[in-house]
Amino acid sequence: MAGAAGLVAAMTTGGDAVASPVRQGGGGEDRLVRGELRGVWIATVANLDWPSKKGLTAAAQEAELIAHLDRAVRLRLNAVVLQVRPTADALWPSPYEPWADCLTGVQGKDPGWDPLATAVREAHDRGLELHAWFNPYRVANHTDPARLSASHPARRNPDWVLPYGGKLYYNPGLPEVRRFVQDAMLDAVRRYEIDAVHWDDYFYPYPVAGEAFKDDAAYERYGGGFPDKAAWRRDNVDRLVREMGERIRETRQGVRFGISPFAVWRNKATDPLGSDTRAGVETYDDLHADTRKWVKEGWIDYICPQIYWHIGLATADYAKVLAWWAATVRGTGVGLYVGEALYKAGDPAQPAPWQGPAELSRHLTLARDHEEVGGHIFFSAKHVAADRIGAMARVVADHYQDRVRAPR
Repeated sequence: MAGAAGLVAAMTTGGDAVASPVRQGGGGEDRLVRGELRGVWIATVANLDWPSKKGLTAAAQEAELIAHLDRAVRLRLNAVVLQVRPTADALWPSPYEPWADCLTGVQGKDPGWDPLATAVREAHDRGLELHAWFNPYRVANHTDPARLSASHPARRNPDWVLPYGGKLYYNPGLPEVRRFVQDAMLDAVRRYEIDAVHWDDYFYPYPVAGEAFKDDAAYERYGGGFPDKAAWRRDNVDRLVREMGERIRETRQGVRFGISPFAVWRNKATDPLGSDTRAGVETYDDLHADTRKWVKEGWIDYICPQIYWHIGLATADYAKVLAWWAATVRGTGVGLYVGEALYKAGDPAQPAPWQGPAELSRHLTLARDHEEVGGHIFFSAKHVAADRIGAMARVVADHYQDRVRAPR
């Protein structure tokens, strides 16, 4: 998620389009009915959002988490997307992987509580969905296996791991890796009443100039029958997605499977089926993630492209990218939610449209013209809390006048 964020016209205000009431009576009380998804990402990798720092007491960590949930309720959101497997470690007592170091500062050290169990319970108590966010292949934000927990699977299976771009990754080309990461994630599906499994944009890593992802040995062993390495890599990711969807449904009925990719599948200049964009990254070619195929094949329940650009951007116009995704999901039964770059609002390094509080509200106004759009997720929780220039407050005032339940 943060990786995509790093890559990445005067309009009428969004105040003209406000959400209409969506309550219905029953039994003498109003009850919430299902509407659009209104979510927020809570990133734990590198303590981006939560916990605020490593080594807090269990009570302090829980209090900070509850504060994020309470804030979501106050802003009339209905879902939190909590990162529970940031770097091949876990925010629950996993039999597969060590405790995450974002909790105690020491990977593998028991934090004294079960954050995922608490998050599920407290979110549901507040009428919030809990989407458990997993990263399939990232192992570490460094390249030294000795810094991993002694029991870490990457240390026990060093042939599973490849260094690239200053990080460690599991090799997606190994069938045993694909099975293991699925097993590790499914443990949470089996044990907790999460509402969805959520992946972000990291599959094969974002390209780093001058570096090669050294998976030649795996390609030589398993790549027979493919026209080139890129096609084999895409098939590896396709298998991961298709198998994970099947196994989620076998493990617990009602748990959805959603993916939040970088928003450009391919540029139209590369492929006539692509979007009218000139993006420097295309998920099909650079991350070997055929996001369009996953939708068309119905392997996932929802897709949440990270459309982290403003309306009118020459290389990747929010309006054009949104329209492309709306057309892509049409008739497939796959839900479409939009990833929104709240973190850009008020950032002096961003272009002029992001310097006023109305840009994000305009996004939601524009999305109402596309019936396929089922909601929005905002990156990320600390920016929701800070709301530097009031962009989130503007969204709430213009669009979230009533609480609604997330769609199913």
